[in-house]
Amino acid sequence: MVPLHIQLTSSTLRKVIKRLHYPLEVMLLCVRWYAAYPLSFRNLEEMMAERGVIVDHATVHRWSLKILPVLAGVFRRRKQPVGTSWRVDETYIKVGGEWKYLYRAVDRLGQTVDFLLTAHRDVAAARRFFERAIDRHDVPEKITIDKSGANTAAVNGLVADSGLVIELRQSKYLNKWASFCPSTSLA
Repeated sequence: MVPLHIQLTSSTLRKVIKRLHYPLEVMLLCVRWYAAYPLSFRNLEEMMAERGVIVDHATVHRWSLKILPVLAGVFRRRKQPVGTSWRVDETYIKVGGEWKYLYRAVDRLGQTVDFLLTAHRDVAAARRFFERAIDRHDVPEKITIDKSGANTAAVNGLVADSGLVIELRQSKYLNKWASFCPSTSLA
């Protein structure tokens, strides 16, 4: 496999940053800090000024809009394949003072398959989650869900519309345990 820094500097990222006037290391450092830590663009502007690099917060914002999708694509290609047995669960969390629903799927080894943060917990959101997860990975052999009507309807709708062969299991505990203990191996 090609090392990450060589893969980043070749092709896609080079095309995106072709006309930008800052060194690649400065841009990647700002974008990394923005993505990894709860910093604002003005915080990053101030931090870079302390290091002798004068950059505007709007410039850092433009860098992150251009670079983060490319980095996500590179990291997605390097991700290890997930298993064929998925445990899917949804929960609600508070984001920015509003309640949102988090759909999450893990395989039987605890590797994250995919996740989706949405405002509604309905069949449309569940179906969007399953379609995106299947597009990114592949059709699983088994999906374990709780007795959520939205998830059941979404999987049954996918099977009916596309002719996929998926074993749907409903378990009150198996998918919950995988959500809380993602690093453990399940039989």
